[in-house]
Amino acid sequence: MQMYASFFRRLIASIIDLFIIILFLAFIQFISGTIGGAFFYILVVLLSWNYFAYQESSASQGTIGKQAMNIIVTDLKGNRISYERATKRFVGKILASIPFFAGFLPILFNEERQGLHDKYAKTLVLLREG
Repeated sequence: MQMYASFFRRLIASIIDLFIIILFLAFIQFISGTIGGAFFYILVVLLSWNYFAYQESSASQGTIGKQAMNIIVTDLKGNRISYERATKRFVGKILASIPFFAGFLPILFNEERQGLHDKYAKTLVLLREG
């Protein structure tokens, strides 16, 4: 039987992922000079989207942060998700962040530990077996 990932484990994974994205952005800024304005925000969204969607739909079923915390993203039946579903989950994360990350609070209270983005994309975050 699969165990759902806790809020704390997911939070630590998110912090690791945020740190990696910041490092990527700092590196891009270093090699290209100062990046600012609308281009910077577009770059943040595109980089973040591809970082999450590619890794969550890959064979590892999770980002570097999720792998470090030994958790995976699956569909409701425990199967690997598609890139499209991972993209839907990413968009759901943006919406769940408004206002004040309130869309993540349901993780604390529902049995399946799903945030609004998980409900929207029909995904689960589980502890990796073995």
